[in-house]
Amino acid sequence: MADADDGQEKTEEPTAKRRQEAREEGRITTSTEVFVLVTMGMGALMLMAGQWALPGLADRWATGLIIDGVQSLDAMMYERMRTMMLWMLAAGPGLGLPLLATVLVAQSVMGGLNFAPKAIGFKPEKINPLTGLGRMASMKSLVDLGKAVLKVTLLLTAGILMLYPLLPALEGSAALSPGDAMVLFGTAMLRVLGGLLIGLVVIAALDLGWQIHSNTKSMRMSRQDIKDESKESEGSPEQKGAMRRRQMQASRRASERKALADVPLATAIITNPTHFAVALRYEPGADAAPRILAMGKGPMAQAVIRRGRRAGVTTLQVPPLARALYFTGAIGREIPDVLFAAVAVILAHVWRLEQGQPAPMPDVDLPPDLTLDEFGRPLKWRTQ
Repeated sequence: MADADDGQEKTEEPTAKRRQEAREEGRITTSTEVFVLVTMGMGALMLMAGQWALPGLADRWATGLIIDGVQSLDAMMYERMRTMMLWMLAAGPGLGLPLLATVLVAQSVMGGLNFAPKAIGFKPEKINPLTGLGRMASMKSLVDLGKAVLKVTLLLTAGILMLYPLLPALEGSAALSPGDAMVLFGTAMLRVLGGLLIGLVVIAALDLGWQIHSNTKSMRMSRQDIKDESKESEGSPEQKGAMRRRQMQASRRASERKALADVPLATAIITNPTHFAVALRYEPGADAAPRILAMGKGPMAQAVIRRGRRAGVTTLQVPPLARALYFTGAIGREIPDVLFAAVAVILAHVWRLEQGQPAPMPDVDLPPDLTLDEFGRPLKWRTQ
């Protein structure tokens, strides 16, 4: 037996993706009883609004059926029937369009208007006899049967109760003029419709509640369903990791491109000589401390060096300092405080070279913990 811990019982509310899939399959909240209610309600309103015209309509219909001895019977009947049919066709849109609009509004309120091509596609299981027998014995079929019995009982009772007081008048309707008879029948119809509407309100409310419950229940998910959906939409942990790596690589490439664009602004480039390269900028009065504009290892180091040479930036080979700056610094930031003295010595040497003062490369002293190898590990010094 499945339970919640197994992740098989569908107790979780549907996700937005599951709801969207259900809409694409045509599974939205809808109620036939609500459609019947609003259609009959609109019909009753239209009948009430047009009740004043019933005598005239009845007289016109009766006049159309009067036989005129002057004309040929066939020609007269053809002309009269043609006129009445044209009149009915002209009145059809005026009666049908409000009813159609009412149904569309009702559906938009219940579950929204939806066009689902998947719902009208061919599905072999619909013609499977075993599947059909299963549907006949399902809870939905039992509920539909109960609704049908309740509907017939309520509507028949309401119709009889509303029509019973008018039975004497209806029995004498044969003696009335067509206009008066039409008014009487219109009144009787309104009373019957009123009784039916009362019963339909109860039926539609019950049916709509059941449809909302059934539709929501059919979309519920198990915990495993939610996990599978999350994995499908976001990818497996391996896919997520690969995506993060690609994003990091793309971000790093964008950062490298921007850094290379800043190399011509550098004051000096410190190299290893080819494995590491760090472009530094220091402008007295503008910079509080030397700042790293670009740096790289391997191919990126070569790109920094080439860009610097094309821009005429002084390039110096100071391997220990290049490695220390690479492993402790960051692009766009000032150099670490512990490297101020070493960098100041190099920048002073660059300034002398730019002033045309030949000078030997100065020695650079670094703290022991910043004397690093090509992997960023401190070198092991031993006192003999």
